[in-house]
Amino acid sequence: MKLLWTAFRLIWSAAPGAMWRGALMFVAVLLMGAALLGLSGWFITATGLAGIAGIGIAFDVFRPSAGVRLLALGRAGTRYGERLLTHDATLRALSALRTSLMRRLSRLSLPAMQRLRGPLALTRITADVDALDGIVLRLGLPVAAALLTHALVFLVLRWLTTPEMALTIALGYLLGGGLVMLRLVGVTFAPSRDAERANQTLRQDTIGMMRGRADLFVQGRLQTHLAALRETDDAMREAMTRLDRVDREAGLILSLLVTVIAGAALALGGHLVATEALDPARAAIGFFVALALGETVMPLRRGIAEIGRIRDAAERILEHEEQGTEAPRIGGAAHGAGIAAKALSFRREGASADLIHDLSLRIAPGETVALVGPSGSGKSTLLALLAGTEPGYRGEIEVLGQDLRAFGERELRAVLTMVPQRSALVGGTVFENLALAKPDLTTQEADAVLEAVQLAKVVARMGGLDGTLGESGAGLSGGESRRLVLARALLRRPDVLLLDEPTEGLDTQTAERVLAGIRAWLPEAAILMASHRRAEISSVDRVFRLS
Repeated sequence: MKLLWTAFRLIWSAAPGAMWRGALMFVAVLLMGAALLGLSGWFITATGLAGIAGIGIAFDVFRPSAGVRLLALGRAGTRYGERLLTHDATLRALSALRTSLMRRLSRLSLPAMQRLRGPLALTRITADVDALDGIVLRLGLPVAAALLTHALVFLVLRWLTTPEMALTIALGYLLGGGLVMLRLVGVTFAPSRDAERANQTLRQDTIGMMRGRADLFVQGRLQTHLAALRETDDAMREAMTRLDRVDREAGLILSLLVTVIAGAALALGGHLVATEALDPARAAIGFFVALALGETVMPLRRGIAEIGRIRDAAERILEHEEQGTEAPRIGGAAHGAGIAAKALSFRREGASADLIHDLSLRIAPGETVALVGPSGSGKSTLLALLAGTEPGYRGEIEVLGQDLRAFGERELRAVLTMVPQRSALVGGTVFENLALAKPDLTTQEADAVLEAVQLAKVVARMGGLDGTLGESGAGLSGGESRRLVLARALLRRPDVLLLDEPTEGLDTQTAERVLAGIRAWLPEAAILMASHRRAEISSVDRVFRLS
């Protein structure tokens, strides 16, 4: 329950004003429903009694009937307003939650963000955020509105009828309804959670199979994977069937509960009339209000039936919140220059020998070093170690004269930038992709950096900085995408720049101009590039070889 409460507060705080307006409308709907049925019951009974007594002609039917029409129209209007306000508030809150979540995720360490980079992980996060709308719409607001409604109805019934009538109805719903809901939570938690997990597994496995269908076909494993998908689908359907059965049973039990409470109110009303403690018309109010209050408990079934799914989603979202809000380490004022490694060793988990052993390297400001070696010698791994994205190394790494481990994530990214072999662009304009590195980017700076990486003419043919890229940078070739990512890295103006084969896919002349543009843009930066091309090696100050 603590997780659900925390998630509820998180969503509520995203749009508190709209949430309060929606909550008040929700209460108004329930109160008007109870008032409508109570007044109608009183009116019908009083009219009948007046007719029996032979004074029907003197009975005022206009004001009660006007009240019935007013409450009926008001209830319809408030119901529309409640749906409009609560759904709008929830959607706005979820939109704010997505933004807040992405902001918190941006404060994660780079290795943690890389684990979330895949489409399956992003799909999981999106589904979790969407699942949280049930906390407000189907749990939080209905429960709060129901409790407030019962409290107000108790006071009004105590005034209009008797304390016994008010107490009978209140205890019937609070105790009986509470027991049913608690039982429903225990019964539906597991199937709700299992159905959602099976659904996510089915989605992920289907995506994986579609992406690898050619390899699965060649390896003769396609039918095996299809059979596994069918098993997952069967498990999901079984869980959903159990959930639907429990939901129907809960609906039946709640209907019986409303019937019992209304019957008790009717019996008590008859007793009060027989003892002349209450007139028949006012005694009828208790019976009809008891029926109307069934509206406060019936909608809770759906939210409670999904509580397992909602709790799992809240747990994952709040896990990211805790990671994302962790205070960064403060490394103190960085001093010194360049980047250095001393007695650096690294062994991958499960390996029998070090991939990198007792390596020492220093790169001074303004110096460009080419990192060369055969495939598998550890060039990309060394760049990752120096960039702080590969933990578990032995030895020392210093950035600007300070131990790498002393830097907070933001501090480190402010002075060190790495461009790996595979970097991502986002759908949007060229300018928007560049502005990811510098929010206050000007068009003059954007044009200049594109010229530095020999991309100005390409962008001009696309329509300039407003030229649109598709998902993952669709619209550019591999070499052009790499250069746009490189331009984005240059805009950060780092003190240390790590490049993994930056001119791959470019002709020699263009590669040389790009490398010259990098150095002209960052004349004082320490640059280390993993390379195997002659154009890259010939432009550096020295070469460092890995065997």
